[in-house]
Amino acid sequence: MISHIRGKVLCKGSEYIILETNGVGYKVFLPEALRAQFTEGQEQAEIFCALQVRKDETLELYGLPSFEALKLFEVFRDVSGIGPKAAMVLASLGKPEDIRKAIASRNTGFFRGIKGIGEKKIQKVIVELTGKLGVFEEPRSSGDEAVDSLVSLGFSRAEARNALSRVAPEITDLQAKIKEALKFLGRR
Repeated sequence: MISHIRGKVLCKGSEYIILETNGVGYKVFLPEALRAQFTEGQEQAEIFCALQVRKDETLELYGLPSFEALKLFEVFRDVSGIGPKAAMVLASLGKPEDIRKAIASRNTGFFRGIKGIGEKKIQKVIVELTGKLGVFEEPRSSGDEAVDSLVSLGFSRAEARNALSRVAPEITDLQAKIKEALKFLGRR
């Protein structure tokens, strides 16, 4: 998984920048406020990002300002009906602690005015995430990363967890776990 990129800003689009690192240009979708911080030709730019696989198997990178915002993005993506662009915007609304407090206090006003996310969807996000705020504090295990990797390949969380539960416990390497789980998923 690609989680962090550092490099030169080659160009800016209306929703993205192209960030070159080691001769490869990565198109990274960014929230407006973060995109505004970068200029074309900027030599040193650094972005935390999440790789998402669309249903048509297109790969897309979504950039976030910090590792904490990246963790929030992953949590927002678990809410049904929230796509990667909406999750990116939600995770970048402010300081991660302020976002957590808004969810814990059920403050829908904090989330108002987001293009494409209405009042009902905001309420759904808050309802689904209330009580899950501890997720932000816990370090991620390789099992969580393996589940996320399989989900990004189009499998459901339940399918991913089921396949990973069948992997021999002595296999601890993340890539090896995913490879073994894919063998089980291929037999279904």
